Amino acid sequence: MLSVSSFGQFNKNNLGIAINAVYTTSAEIFLNPNASDLELRNRSYTIEDIFNPGIDVRYRLWQEVILGLNVEYINKTSSAPNLTAFIGNQVITLEVEDGFRVIPIELTVHYFFPFSTEMFKFLMGGGLGYYRGEFIRKFNEVELEVVQRKIALGIHVSASMEYMIFDYLSARFEMKFRNPQYNVTSEYNKTEIIYQGNTIQLPDDAFETKVDIDGLTVVLGLVLNI
Repeated sequence: MLSVSSFGQFNKNNLGIAINAVYTTSAEIFLNPNASDLELRNRSYTIEDIFNPGIDVRYRLWQEVILGLNVEYINKTSSAPNLTAFIGNQVITLEVEDGFRVIPIELTVHYFFPFSTEMFKFLMGGGLGYYRGEFIRKFNEVELEVVQRKIALGIHVSASMEYMIFDYLSARFEMKFRNPQYNVTSEYNKTEIIYQGNTIQLPDDAFETKVDIDGLTVVLGLVLNI
């Protein structure tokens, strides 16, 4: 009877649209992913405490199976001494604002646990994600332009719980385990700038960067059930 009751409430609302606040613990940026030196190739720059918005749409296909589509927008930078430049014949290292911008698009199949109650709904899911991203570097008026993106796909699993505030409105808590990685080739939009009265030469060759979003993801959402 408990199972029938919990399914019955969801059957009246087969479509759920959620506005999410997403928190990811950390991401790694590899500035020299193609270096021949192993230590240099594996050296990364860590960005922590990443907050971003997201939209999640879920539709019940069958009694226990729900199909979900999730889209997010992540934009995070942090300052660090990561830029090597030239003043004449002298090599200097400058602090810049480095980070990444990525749009995750994830398709998930959720399993609705029959032990859910009328107030609390429990789901487990897994699926495939596509990640369209870029590397960000800001220094004075210099920024990067994307030259080439490699297709980035990844898998993920999730566990979520919904509390039914009303028949048409619920609050969702979700934990997601994913490890999206992508490589992007960029170049500077200008190679010569004036910094503190000195003319600085930047590399004019395109370079590749690897972004690895390896942290735990926690999602809080407000769901409209239609």
